[in-house]
Amino acid sequence: MYKEEILEHFKNPRNKGVIEKPSVRVSVKNALCGDAITLTLAIRGDKIEDIKFSGIGCALVTASASLLTEHLKGKSVKILNDINDTFVLKLLGGEITPARIGCALLPLKALKQIKK
Repeated sequence: MYKEEILEHFKNPRNKGVIEKPSVRVSVKNALCGDAITLTLAIRGDKIEDIKFSGIGCALVTASASLLTEHLKGKSVKILNDINDTFVLKLLGGEITPARIGCALLPLKALKQIKK
């Protein structure tokens, strides 16, 4: 069973949508399950002014994207270098089974495609 915070972010995701004229747009797909996510970012100077996600995904993909975008909004783009698997799993706050790690980390996979 998922932690309450995961369910909350799945049912009421933060930053879901698309930025009309983004500075950056990246998309990734999980070949195993078909989940797909697109991140759009508005960057001004070195600040992530806005970040949104869209796509089709399970509870873990949605919650991970919601929590991650919530954490990144308003921060320096330099923080993108510090975000890793451990950080994302800690954000999710629960034990993720090995079979679901790919889902939990799909938004991070998209972030890592951004050229800094």
